[in-house]
Amino acid sequence: MENQNIILKKGVFNPALKTYIFLIVLFYMFVTVIGIVFIPFWLCGLGQWLSGKFFKTLKCELSEKNLYFSKGMILHIEKTIPLENIQDVSFFGGPVLRSFGLTFIRVETAGGGGAHHSNMMSIPGVDDAEEFKNMILLQREKVIKEKSRGGVAPANNDSAVLNEIKNELVEIKNLLAKK
Repeated sequence: MENQNIILKKGVFNPALKTYIFLIVLFYMFVTVIGIVFIPFWLCGLGQWLSGKFFKTLKCELSEKNLYFSKGMILHIEKTIPLENIQDVSFFGGPVLRSFGLTFIRVETAGGGGAHHSNMMSIPGVDDAEEFKNMILLQREKVIKEKSRGGVAPANNDSAVLNEIKNELVEIKNLLAKK
């Protein structure tokens, strides 16, 4: 198994996010002409059902080399960001989010600027957002240090294997030198 597949932390999402999604969509229905037609359906259970379904699609994982996030039902979005490309990790939350006890973690990456903000990713409503942010930054520093050293020194059992390979190569070199 490759190192980047080892999951260090899985994001756990605050259940209050379902209510937040429900109310935000309801607000947009009120402010749009066409949305007003759907308000009764939304209030009679469709909104709670869809908010819950969307909540279940949220997934966030921090591995040794990457940050993975996915969301969505109809438009499913998956992003995998190499940790060494992360430039900044910050919090986003206004008074409405704070009233629900929610915080969005905003991850900014190198490059990808422009009008679509493709260099930004927002992770909504992660429990213990401060701890999750710190883990991302800590792991990012480890990856950058590892990369600057040119890789990781081999473990003890790896050293034995490398010594065996070296010995075999010396034997092959000696055999070739005799011919």
